[in-house]
Amino acid sequence: MWLWYDWRSAAVADSNGNIMDVEEWEGWKDTDAVCSRMDMISHAALTPEAELLSERFPDAKILIHGDENLPDADWPIPSDEALSALDRAAVLLSKRGVDAAAGDPDRRLEHILRASDELRAAFITIEGRLVEWVGLFLPEARFERDRSGLARKVIDSSNLTELAGVIGIGMPPVGPTDAEWDSLHDWAQSVLEIKNRLESMENVVRELASEHLPSLAGLLGPILAARLCVEAHGRARLARLPAGTMQILGAEKAFFNHLKTGSPSPKHGHIFMHPWISRSPRWIRGKISRTVAAKATIAVRCDEFGGEKWSQDAFDAVADRVETIRSENSSPPSR
Repeated sequence: MWLWYDWRSAAVADSNGNIMDVEEWEGWKDTDAVCSRMDMISHAALTPEAELLSERFPDAKILIHGDENLPDADWPIPSDEALSALDRAAVLLSKRGVDAAAGDPDRRLEHILRASDELRAAFITIEGRLVEWVGLFLPEARFERDRSGLARKVIDSSNLTELAGVIGIGMPPVGPTDAEWDSLHDWAQSVLEIKNRLESMENVVRELASEHLPSLAGLLGPILAARLCVEAHGRARLARLPAGTMQILGAEKAFFNHLKTGSPSPKHGHIFMHPWISRSPRWIRGKISRTVAAKATIAVRCDEFGGEKWSQDAFDAVADRVETIRSENSSPPSR
């Protein structure tokens, strides 16, 4: 005995293909109601008609429409008018899905973070070109400590002589032509514009991450929290990762190389960006990474599953634990 159902009706048939009972839904002219039925079917839930027949025939094997194991029977297939209503509901569901995707914080965070990464790569390239260009004419200049301020100095200078005076070095015997200086000046303006645009985009990342991942952003900083979320393809998946995976998230190539060749396993991935780890001695970075990853896993689960937002005391407790690890391992282990 089989219980067959689809979005509109349900029927029970015996082993000979005889229909023993049928229940049909007559509300299919309401497009919103059909959407609800389709959502019910997509989640493998029983329709009210199927539940009713299941109570009447508890021994019937339940199969949904389209199952290849269904026997041949005169199942109550929807009419052409009902199928047209189903098509309209499918279009409406698709529109709702697009609208929902547009408001998905995970997707929004991914796009703005990827865009800022691409912009930063471009900024590093053109800023490096500016440093080399100015250094060609002013070889005595040193910009290691103030690369970011060079573009503003070039923009505020009317010629190379004035720029040399601002930097505090002598003027070389040969300088750029007026046209060449204008090009250099325009390039510096581009560097400053892209820098400002990058800062604006990263502020948006901080804002979105602080709203979407408040506890994780408070613990690790919003930029790192956003990067971990994007790397895990969403907050829901990130919240389900174990602490060990959180620790090496972003170091997948090194991890798989470890599995393939037996090389040392990575101790950290993106989480290395946090000052607690990157500014610690190399011999304790693994211990701090494990501690921070374990706490980060708890924080993101609070964000995902509606837990209480972490307080400043919770952040301070993690910072104290990191300092304890540093003090207990102030010197490298003997080999």
